[in-house]
Amino acid sequence: MSDDVEVSAMAINVAVPEDLQWTDVRRGEEFVLLTLNVRMLPDGRLAAKAYGRPTAGGRGGYTSFPVPDRPELHALVDAAATRAAALWSAHRGLGGGTPDSP
Repeated sequence: MSDDVEVSAMAINVAVPEDLQWTDVRRGEEFVLLTLNVRMLPDGRLAAKAYGRPTAGGRGGYTSFPVPDRPELHALVDAAATRAAALWSAHRGLGGGTPDSP
């Protein structure tokens, strides 16, 4: 059955280490980018967007930003995808099979 199940995309959230964080401006408001949302597309390619919070404080809107074309960010995405693949391959099924699982 597993070959018959269509998976359209898989996504992970990755914390951006402090030394790799950057700022960007959207609609006149500056954001510090703290998280990457990385998706594996059906053809195996990766796509990533960055999310963060306003540097002036507050929550701001849920606004995505492009990930800059920097080797260290590419390496972070690659390492996160590799780690996620290992975690996915070791899954224990829905509920995890532990006594305290919902």
